[in-house]
Amino acid sequence: MDLLRIVQILDKIADEGALERFFRNKGKMRDSVVALPVLRSKLRLYCLRLFDRILVLCNGGVKNSRTYEEDDSLRGYVMTLQKFEELQKEGQRDGTVTVTSKTIETDNTFKL
Repeated sequence: MDLLRIVQILDKIADEGALERFFRNKGKMRDSVVALPVLRSKLRLYCLRLFDRILVLCNGGVKNSRTYEEDDSLRGYVMTLQKFEELQKEGQRDGTVTVTSKTIETDNTFKL
């Protein structure tokens, strides 16, 4: 049932955009890592919300601890997103990545 709820929320995001109200901030203040929470559930999907029209889905799982930092798997998913965002921003600075409000364009392969 929880997975079905996540699919329903993703369908809504596809229609309306990756609006802030759909997410909980989960990373550090300097990054764009968010979680797609399912009410009354411990299932989480971690994402990178760059703009209302750009959402990078990562991975997730059952949250059995108070914070993602206390769970090796969940912490790893968040760290992967943080590394991706760091590489994406580095590419923007050196001109190998172009980000608009709707697209990310690059020929880079990011090694995470």
